Amino acid sequence: MSDIKAKNPPHNEEQAQKPSRRRFLQSAAATVAVSAAPLARAQQPAAVTPAVAPPPAAAPLMPVHLTINGRPYELQLEARTTLLDALREYAGLTGTKKGCDRGQCGACTVIANGKRINSCLTLAVMHSCESVTTVEGLASGENLSPIQRAFIEHDAFQCGFCTPGQLCSATALLDEYRAGNASAVTANVRARPPQLSADEIRERMSGNICRCGAYTNIVAAVSAVASNQS
Repeated sequence: MSDIKAKNPPHNEEQAQKPSRRRFLQSAAATVAVSAAPLARAQQPAAVTPAVAPPPAAAPLMPVHLTINGRPYELQLEARTTLLDALREYAGLTGTKKGCDRGQCGACTVIANGKRINSCLTLAVMHSCESVTTVEGLASGENLSPIQRAFIEHDAFQCGFCTPGQLCSATALLDEYRAGNASAVTANVRARPPQLSADEIRERMSGNICRCGAYTNIVAAVSAVASNQS
């Protein structure tokens, strides 16, 4: 019996000497992973640094001579600078407002060489050596112009954002009427309208939008000044 026991080791000892199937599979998987890691790293594309575009070159400046409200200005501007930005950002005259910046609201209206224009739609270089009047130049010192006084007396504004453009437009309107210029509602375009009617005023001020809706009082203010000057 002793010989049989010596020749046949215990079952547990025999199992310990045989590698288990699970351990074998784990070892094989680890070997494959270690072998494949260098190949995977070799196959990864190298990191590409995105190309950085060089900064755009600054546009050249050019001198622009303007007479604004009777005062000479020599501004160094890019050719693409609008008259509106030249007035606000370079001349420091912020009374002229930037509303839509598309020529649709009239808040930026100024008078250039006697003609009212939307300053957001024109370049400053196009008006070099011209005379420009903004809302700051309508008054004479501390004395308001007739149209400014009429706007106050008739409450022709509410928030006031469009008022600078309204005042400049109304000022030019009165000059155009005195010069005999017709409008789209003038019955006889070859003759000066006999009077500046409400329809005439509305038509001539139609390029200036008041989002607060003070149109009735604006018409009354312009009509009052026109009546006093006729």
